[in-house]
Amino acid sequence: MDVTEAKLPGVLLFTPTPHVDDRGMFARTFDADIVRSAGIDPHAFVQDSLSRSAKGVIRGLHLRSGHGEAKIVRCSSGAIFDVVLDLRRRSPTFRRWEAFDLNGDSQKSIYIPAGCAHGFQALTDISDITYRIDRTHDPSEDVAIAWNDPDLSIPWPLPMTMMSERDAAAPSLADALQNLGLF
Repeated sequence: MDVTEAKLPGVLLFTPTPHVDDRGMFARTFDADIVRSAGIDPHAFVQDSLSRSAKGVIRGLHLRSGHGEAKIVRCSSGAIFDVVLDLRRRSPTFRRWEAFDLNGDSQKSIYIPAGCAHGFQALTDISDITYRIDRTHDPSEDVAIAWNDPDLSIPWPLPMTMMSERDAAAPSLADALQNLGLF
């Protein structure tokens, strides 16, 4: 498994080496030793979650207030356009975003450090996304940012087909930053 740094500091891309034969494919998607060598405590993760989305669905942009939340995200089946938005005030890439193409064929994972927002759009009829999260969920810390904020200008590849009411009503980045005390 290869580990590369993204343009956003602390965001890491884990690329496994799938073994493909006539039966199908096998890939190691998490390796504690490799995660540790990348500077991440593999035992810090306390929750695994899965979301399934239909083509065109957008989820996010989401982050947690308080101590934040670090996570490893992977598209286990299907394909997604994945976005990480850096909201760490002291980061040189504060308010910048980076996009990744994640899919079930490559099984690539992204490590997203605390203080970064995350969202994605499903590009296939069914897309399964797995999350390995380092904190127990506390709904009172949930923060959403408008997926279509013109200050971000994220080029979502498909027309949005559906999203949650919470995401549809999410505030602009400027308003969210003000509410978080980062602006």
